Amino acid sequence: MSESSSAIMPPEVAATFNDWPEPLRRELFILRDLILATASETDGVGEITETLKWGEPAYLTSETRSGSTIRIAPTNAKSAHDYAMFFICSTHLVNDFRARFGDTFEYEGERAVLFNVGDSVPVDELRECVRSALTYHRRAE
Repeated sequence: MSESSSAIMPPEVAATFNDWPEPLRRELFILRDLILATASETDGVGEITETLKWGEPAYLTSETRSGSTIRIAPTNAKSAHDYAMFFICSTHLVNDFRARFGDTFEYEGERAVLFNVGDSVPVDELRECVRSALTYHRRAE
């Protein structure tokens, strides 16, 4: 589900990805792939809606409403990091990730897991973070 993927990306999302420079774009495509793949292999998540929220690619469980929105984007100019996976801070997901994975990741408050271009992404652990977000409302019932 990268640039050569058969997954159909809405035109406005594709335009946003295309605005980002390489290699940042490639790194964000990796996060996109991970979100979509994790959704497809997680029971009860259903189809993912890919859209823009606050001008950033966002992934929602609109069909089942099983999860919390995940966004991916470059960080702002004040950050020491290049890009992030953002979560809704009122869910406490990032605090759960911090408790479970400790310093495996760098975090921004209760809202993001941070990355730098060229760094190795701990894929298995990040997949678990994504799965937790995509099933957040199912677990809260």
